Amino acid sequence: MSTPAQNRKYLVTGASGYVGGRLVSALVAEDFDVRVFVRDKNKVKGQSWAGSVDICEGTATKADDLKGALAGVHTAYYLLHSINLGSKFDEIEAQMARQFAQVAEAAGVKQIVYLGGIANDKNISKHLASRVSTGAQLASTSVPVMELRAGIIIGSGSASFEMLRHLTHRLPIMTTPKWVMNKTHPIAIRDILYYLKNAATLQEPINKVFDIGGPEVLTYADMMQKFAKLSGLKKRWIIKVPVLTPGLSSLWIGLVTPVPTALARPLVGSLISEVIADPAKSIDGIITPPPEGLTDVSTAINLALSRITDHKVETRWSDATIPTAPWQKAQGDPDWAGEAVLRDRREAVTDISAAKIWKQIESIGGENGWFGSDFLWWGRGIIDRFVGGVGLRRGRRDPDFLRVGESLDFWRVEVLESGHRLKLYAEMILPGKAWLEFVVEERDGKTHLIQEATFNPRGLGGQLYWYLISPFHFFVFPTMVRNIIKRAAKDA
Repeated sequence: MSTPAQNRKYLVTGASGYVGGRLVSALVAEDFDVRVFVRDKNKVKGQSWAGSVDICEGTATKADDLKGALAGVHTAYYLLHSINLGSKFDEIEAQMARQFAQVAEAAGVKQIVYLGGIANDKNISKHLASRVSTGAQLASTSVPVMELRAGIIIGSGSASFEMLRHLTHRLPIMTTPKWVMNKTHPIAIRDILYYLKNAATLQEPINKVFDIGGPEVLTYADMMQKFAKLSGLKKRWIIKVPVLTPGLSSLWIGLVTPVPTALARPLVGSLISEVIADPAKSIDGIITPPPEGLTDVSTAINLALSRITDHKVETRWSDATIPTAPWQKAQGDPDWAGEAVLRDRREAVTDISAAKIWKQIESIGGENGWFGSDFLWWGRGIIDRFVGGVGLRRGRRDPDFLRVGESLDFWRVEVLESGHRLKLYAEMILPGKAWLEFVVEERDGKTHLIQEATFNPRGLGGQLYWYLISPFHFFVFPTMVRNIIKRAAKDA
């Protein structure tokens, strides 16, 4: 017999993001009726739950898109962020939240669940203040809003964890800003999902703000030392300096870790004040703690490390698209009208099986490299970082297998036809839009490997860019094709 919760319709916004993707999995596992709201449905096609949910495509800035997404919904999870949309991101977030609440009210939604950030210190950043404002705007109508405020999220693939991991691994001695000594209240991703999932089963709507945190309060420096110990590293030497402002800290993190400066900025901003859950805002009276208890930091770190080692990272911070430049649209947007299309096409024929060739193609990037000329790819990644892009260090979620919508260094997987076709969309900063595509075909007993780079230049600057880097193409692209075949032959 179905439960009342299984008779409800649930909407998850931000389903292509780190928390949203995992929440959908948790709800689907309970046989709940789930709809996801995403800008581009192609970004979630590779998820294990894609065939079990109703996928609604649209943007949160358009009321008509929201009407379709919220129709018939009982509980709507609001997991949207606009932190990368310039200096007025807070105004954009407030407007988005207010419109979402208004459309939800008109649609008869019974409950909104919102994941925000703990904000009990008077000294909070603009980004954290925007999270608070978002909650207030969501609560501006008659629809009850259950706002869960959390601190640093510890879990495989989270931006906070990647920042912690890479800072600790790469810097045995580090000069750090004074905020590393501020107290924070981390929480494991599994506990975040526990509270979010259980919010779906409440008998009556809740209209209240709750703080959720793990069982420990400690400094960021304490977490770094815990990580070092659990990873078998020596104790880290941490020297505080007063000159590293949040802005400088973000640039420094962007250079040292895979987390881009644009994303590091709000993470650092949340650490400039003490982020500690207020016992007066406890959720225990509404949702009891997990039967096995909340997850301590050491256990959360060990769980994250084990999932990374076992290649079982379900979602990553980089799953959500990070806008890089105002002229670079999302991968699914239409081409510019009238623009030229510039191509570099290579084709090779081999006796090696298509399956062996495809295995090499699907393993491209990350720790596996780019089949030669890696120093040139790395140099392009460094340049991208310096001009505010995502750089090359995002790596890949799994060393062997890809899925549509996930990030791959400074690319994103746009098309994946297993065994046949891989198309990558460039998220590096460029004066245009770029793709890199691989096709494997069997013809007349031979395997044909086709590799094509495509560039849609934006104006004269884009065309000049293409011709300036063309000499590198004559070296990089043929090398890639040759080495794919060589590695496939060695593997065979």
